[in-house]
Parts: sequence; C-alpha cells; structure tokens
Amino acid sequence: MSTTETRITDLEIKISYAEDLIDELNRTVFRQQQQIDLLVAEFKALRDQVRNAEPGEPRSLRDEIPPHY
Repeated sequence: MSTTETRITDLEIKISYAEDLIDELNRTVFRQQQQIDLLVAEFKALRDQVRNAEPGEPRSLRDEIPPHY
C-alpha cells in the first residue's frame, strides 16, 4: 500500500470516528434540550401556582420542609 493510500485510509478512519462523535453529541444536546424544556415548563407552572396563591392562604408545614429531609 502506498503512502498516499495509507494516508487516505487513516483520514477515512478519523472521519468515521468524528462522524460517530458528532452523532453522539447531537443526541446528547437533543436530550438536554428536552430536559431544559421540561424544567422550564415546571418552573412556569410553579411560578403560576405561587402567583395565584392567596396571600392569607394557610400553608402546610410539609411545604416548608427542605427537599433533603
């Protein structure tokens, strides 16, 4: 195999790995965007819930417990 053929083969292998990496990164970005969209929707729902709550409305102590308990 000549030097040129070897270099071309090496470049084809590198391109193949690069394409696989790009595909994986695209899938990762897509999943992250889905998670961001879900979190934004949940945040908006919570914000609306707080805005619509009556100021004098009694709250449960359970609502005051930090999430790590």
